[in-house]
Amino acid sequence: MFAPLLLLLAACSRPSPEVAPFPVAAPHLLVVVNATSSDSVQLGKYYATKRHIPNSSIVLLSADTAEETSMAAYRSDIEGPVKDALKAHPGTDYIVLTKGVPIRIHEGGYSVDAFLASMELSAPVTTALDDKAIEERRNPYFEKNQTFHHADFGMYLVTRLDGYTYDDARALVDRSMAAKPEKTGFFFDEAANRNGGGYLELETSMERAAEILKTKGFKAAIDKTAAFVAPDYPLAGYAGWGSNDGAFNLDTYHKLKFKPGALCETFVSTSARTFNHTTGGQSLIADLIAQGVTGVKGYVSEPYTFALARPDILFDRYTGGFNLAESFYMASPVIKWKDVVVGDPLCSPYAGHG
Repeated sequence: MFAPLLLLLAACSRPSPEVAPFPVAAPHLLVVVNATSSDSVQLGKYYATKRHIPNSSIVLLSADTAEETSMAAYRSDIEGPVKDALKAHPGTDYIVLTKGVPIRIHEGGYSVDAFLASMELSAPVTTALDDKAIEERRNPYFEKNQTFHHADFGMYLVTRLDGYTYDDARALVDRSMAAKPEKTGFFFDEAANRNGGGYLELETSMERAAEILKTKGFKAAIDKTAAFVAPDYPLAGYAGWGSNDGAFNLDTYHKLKFKPGALCETFVSTSARTFNHTTGGQSLIADLIAQGVTGVKGYVSEPYTFALARPDILFDRYTGGFNLAESFYMASPVIKWKDVVVGDPLCSPYAGHG
């Protein structure tokens, strides 16, 4: 398996830095590469070099490069090879997918990432939205405040390196490595048309996030006006309603800029429906990746408000020293659903500073 992988990596035309002479493997992590995508192969090589990940921890798929795949193809071309690799790496906690690995399963509109994260749990494959079905999909790591280990929770923390272009996806790695424990630049934007029902819970979560950060000595601001706002300074953390804000303006959205290490959540139903350039439809997290964010959560199809990441938990955990993947997953209520977490899972600029 690994000889063909080495040939694939060597055949890629893009230049890359030298591998450290005595690489230290990133702990408990697999990188998933789609051999049919040159971007995926090269990105896997780049990330492995930066994080000193050995070739034995790179999983080689042969899958279609279309963003949507069938359930049968997901089982045979993605989950099957990953499960085989996990048998040889029983201590794995994190799985990193690369651009070119499908994002969505056609039947049910599920996230490939979310299915991999929960592939060893008994959560049902169902589109039901009743209380019983939601409870059966409850994320066992939600609201925790402890270091993640697969052995403790029976799931994996799955993230992906993706974006409009190879360069956008690669920049996620660079920004992760450059991240610093920023104390300023946290901003939350409420929406006048999102203040009832399940929406109100998310509005309240943003308010709690701002207060938690201020209590911890961080500079955080929350906009309660009806305007859709882009601060004139780079952000270390952001949450807002994107195109669901009644005052949304795409030009303003494109003015959001970020510091290395910044995390973001937008409460938008299909914010991760594609990582290809497109026009129309709801706002995309791919824009935020291009604009400099380091970690962001999105959804490949309608997740409903019960699934959205809670900013108060997200930013409390992240600034408390947990890594990107731990912070997003602790803030996310459900598994085996529509969620996608983008970024280097090991990014943890506040470790030792919390």
